[in-house]
Amino acid sequence: MLFDSVDDRHLDELLERREFFWLDVHSPTDEQLDGLARKFGWHPLALEDTKEFEQRPKLDRYGDHMLLVFYGAHGLQPHHDAEEGDDRPALVEVHLLVSGSWIVTVRRHQCEALEDLRRNLEQEGHSPENEQFVVYRILDVLTDTFFPVLDEIDETIDALEDAIILSANTEQLQRVFHLKRVLGALRRVITPQRDLAQRAIDDINDLPGLSVGTRDYFRDVYDHLIRLSDTVDAYRDLLTGLMDVYLSTTSNRMNAVMKQLTLVSTVFLPVTALTGFFGMNFGWLTGHINSLHSFLIFGVGGALLAALGLFGWFKRAHFFD
Repeated sequence: MLFDSVDDRHLDELLERREFFWLDVHSPTDEQLDGLARKFGWHPLALEDTKEFEQRPKLDRYGDHMLLVFYGAHGLQPHHDAEEGDDRPALVEVHLLVSGSWIVTVRRHQCEALEDLRRNLEQEGHSPENEQFVVYRILDVLTDTFFPVLDEIDETIDALEDAIILSANTEQLQRVFHLKRVLGALRRVITPQRDLAQRAIDDINDLPGLSVGTRDYFRDVYDHLIRLSDTVDAYRDLLTGLMDVYLSTTSNRMNAVMKQLTLVSTVFLPVTALTGFFGMNFGWLTGHINSLHSFLIFGVGGALLAALGLFGWFKRAHFFD
């Protein structure tokens, strides 16, 4: 049986018949969680952790039931809308309380993956064959929600790389830093979930009422988490390389500007020297140059000849390439 709201009468009947069911609770109050804890016999520490969110992924065993904190994702926060210092991806934190007779999931945010899974299970029908795989399928759909997020990041990195090569600017560099922080947040979730999944293969299968035949299925979740972890590390390396491309591009652009300024300064250097030399106030130096013809030939012509000579030398030496 599958429930998305607390129905005490139905829950009591199922517990009395020891019939397996999944209860998915969205944004419950502390009073509702206290009532569920009394009904299911949750350990006080499990109840305390269920009420506290923003926890690290973990698995705690309490006799015949366990608490599993697991994350999914449903997209990225837009860079321009994210508050300062809030560069986390849009994560969904799910607390699973698992027993051989029931599964209770507690969450505060919408999760389309879990809702779609619940509808699919209802359409498939309730049979012992799929009951023992409900835990696996919950973990599997939550794990798979990370793949579209990483695909979006991959496309963003490709677009940034093309844009930086064409015309690098500070906005692109800020976007790179934003993506690095997003990947850091994903890594802080995916890496411990990967390590947790390896341990959960044995711990979950040890619960009374769950078949040991699900071991291979939980190993599939573990393999997906390994892929996610490797992908996150690879994208972080790509962003580091992208920062090097940005720095190289801006450095090359700066070098080109400095080269142009240096050429201009060098061309005008002999002109400045000539005008400075003949600008000294000695009558003997320029006293005999007293006609327009002499000024144009010796004054203007000498300066232009020096500038054109240097320009021709630079051209021959391929300084403009």
